[in-house]
Amino acid sequence: MLISEFLYHFIIDSSCIPAFLIKNLFLLPLLSSSYLELFLPSVADVYCEVYGTGGCAYCAERVAENQDLGWRRLLSLVRGRRLGYLRWVPERVGSRGASRRLSAREEAGMRRRRGFVNKVCVSIVILIPFSAVASVVDVETDPPDGLRFEVVYPAAPGGDAGARPGQQKLSGRLMVVLGQRGSRDPRRSVGQTGLGQPPVLGRDLDGFAPGDAAVLDGKSAIYPIASLSRLKPGTYSVQALLHTNADLNYPNAPGDRYSKAVTVEFDPGSSAHVRLELTERVPAETLPADSESIKYLKIQSRVLSEFHGRPIYLRAGVILPRNFAREPDRRYPLEVQIGGYAARYSDVEHMMNPGSSFHREWSAPGAPPMILLHLDGAGPLGDPYQIDSANHGPYGAAVTRELIPYVEEHFRGIGQGHARFLDGGSTGGWVALALQVFYPDYFNGAWAFCPDSVDFRSFQLVDIYRDENAYINEHGFERPGARDVSGDVRYTMRHECQVENVMGRGDSWVMSGGQWAAWNATYGARDANGKPVPLWDPVTGVIDHKAALHWKSYDLREILESRWTELGPKLRGKLHIWVGEADDYFLNNAVHRLDNFLSRAEPAFEGSINYGRGQGHCWMGISRTTMVKQMAARLAEAGSAPTSPKR
Repeated sequence: MLISEFLYHFIIDSSCIPAFLIKNLFLLPLLSSSYLELFLPSVADVYCEVYGTGGCAYCAERVAENQDLGWRRLLSLVRGRRLGYLRWVPERVGSRGASRRLSAREEAGMRRRRGFVNKVCVSIVILIPFSAVASVVDVETDPPDGLRFEVVYPAAPGGDAGARPGQQKLSGRLMVVLGQRGSRDPRRSVGQTGLGQPPVLGRDLDGFAPGDAAVLDGKSAIYPIASLSRLKPGTYSVQALLHTNADLNYPNAPGDRYSKAVTVEFDPGSSAHVRLELTERVPAETLPADSESIKYLKIQSRVLSEFHGRPIYLRAGVILPRNFAREPDRRYPLEVQIGGYAARYSDVEHMMNPGSSFHREWSAPGAPPMILLHLDGAGPLGDPYQIDSANHGPYGAAVTRELIPYVEEHFRGIGQGHARFLDGGSTGGWVALALQVFYPDYFNGAWAFCPDSVDFRSFQLVDIYRDENAYINEHGFERPGARDVSGDVRYTMRHECQVENVMGRGDSWVMSGGQWAAWNATYGARDANGKPVPLWDPVTGVIDHKAALHWKSYDLREILESRWTELGPKLRGKLHIWVGEADDYFLNNAVHRLDNFLSRAEPAFEGSINYGRGQGHCWMGISRTTMVKQMAARLAEAGSAPTSPKR
C-alpha cells in the first residue's frame, strides 16, 4: 500500500484515481497490464474507503451493484476504449453516497493538485516495480491452479473414448451450478435473477465427444458474483448441465445432459478440482394425455420448417367448451390465449384443475362457451412471440395460416375473423396486441394485461432510440431492471443481462433463450451468419442505434401512429389494456405513451386503457367472466350469436 498512501496525501478531495487515469489516457500506454492490475485497485480502495464513491461513476456502479465488477473488466474497457460511463467528476466530493458542491477555492486547489498528480503519475511507472510486493495483496486474482470444475462426457462402457452407437458429439452451452447445501437439483435454478441465487458458470462446447472433458474455472463467465474468487466459503451442492436442445431453447429442455449433484466444501484459496460426469439426460418430449375437455397438439409447421431448414413444430393446448360432446352440430368462437414469458402449452392442465378460479369461471352457468387455444412460448431462440420476425421466422403466418385453421376445423370453430379473440398477460399482453395490429381483420379484439413495452422509447426504462447505454442511465447510475411495488430496486439491467450472458453461447445474452434474447430475436435484424444482431454490447451495454432502426417495425405505438389512417377504422373498439402503475418492469411508462396517442387519435380508437394505482405486474383489473362476456358482446354485435351454427 506504499504507493497508495503516498498518492493519498497529495490528492485529498481529488477525483477517484481510476477515473482520473482514464481521463488522462496518455498515461495508459506507459503502464503494462500487470502494473495497472497492481496499482489501480490499491489506490482506489484507499481513496474510496475514506471519501466514498461520489467522485467516480465506476465506483458508484460498484455500490449500485453491491459487488466489484473486477479490475480486469476496467482494463478491458480501457483497451477497447469503452469509456462511456467512466468519467471524472471534480466538482463534487462526499462520503458513502452523500455529496456537496465544492467552493471556488476548493475547486481551484483541486485543479492545482490534479496538475501535480499528472507529473507524479509518470514517476509511478518507475516506482511500481519496487512496490509490487507491498501491493500484490490487494489484487483479486484466481490462483493459477485454483478452483476448477472438470465436466466429463463419459464414454460407453467397454471401450476407449470416442463415439459409440447411440452416442454422438454434442454442442451447446455447458453450465455448472453451485447450489445450496442439500439441494438435489440445483440445475433447476439456472436463469433465475437476484444476488441470492446460486452461482452459475458457463462456457460453449462444440463437438464434445464421449470421453472428452471440459473445464470451467476463474476465467469462465459467471453470475451473480463477479468472479469465482468471490465465492463464499461453505458447503455447496454442485451440478453440471449441458443444454443442447436447438429447437427448445431453455435450460433443462428435453435431451439436455446433466450430472448428479455432488456435495463439495470450499474455503478461501481453495484449489479443489471437482469432477462431474454427464451421466443423466432429460427425458424426450412427450405430450400429456388428452382428457374429455383438454386436447394437446403438436403439428409440423411447413413455413417454419422451411425457414429453419429442419422440422419445426407448433405445440398448443386446447380447452373445449362444456357440453362440447353433447352438441355435435354446434360451432364456437375461438379465444386465443398467450401466457407470460416462456409459458408452455401444457399450462392448460393447471388452468383446468378442479377448484381453480379459471375452472370455476369456465364452467359457470351462463359463461359464454368458447374454444380456448393456448399458444406455446418455446422455440429455437426462446419465446417466439408468435409473429413474423427476421430471426424466429414466420410464426405469425404459422399461427394464422396453419395452427388456427387446424383447431377450428378439428374442434368446430366458427372460422371467421369476427369470432376470434385474443388475450394475454405480460409477454402474452404484447403478443395479443401485436397479432391484433398486424392482423386487424383476422381477430375481433385483444384484451392485454401488463403488456411488454408497447413504445420503445420506454423499453422498460431504456429509450432505444436516444439512450447511449442500456446498463447506465443518463445520470451515470446503474439502470434498474425490476422493482417491487414500494419502488425498491430488485435487480439492475446489467445483472439480468449477465444472467443471460452466462446462459448464452458466446457469453452473450443474444443467444441465451432468455427474456432479453427473445425480445432481440423478435424485434432485431439477422446478421450474415444467421444470428440476431444485438441491440447492445453484452458487456458494456453500449447501444447500437443502427440496430435499433430495425426494431421500429415492432414498436406498436410507432406503427399505430404512422398508419392510423389505415388501421384506425379496422381496430375500432378492439384494443383493451390494463396495467399497474407500480408495474415491476416499468411497463406502465410505455402504456402511457401509447395512451397519449390513442386518446387523441382520429378516428377515435374506442377501446379502453385502464391503470391500477399501486398495482404491480400482472394486475388484471377485471374478472375472466367479465372479459369473456365482452368478447361475446362483440361477437353478437358482428351479427353472429355464440350458439349460431356455421352453415
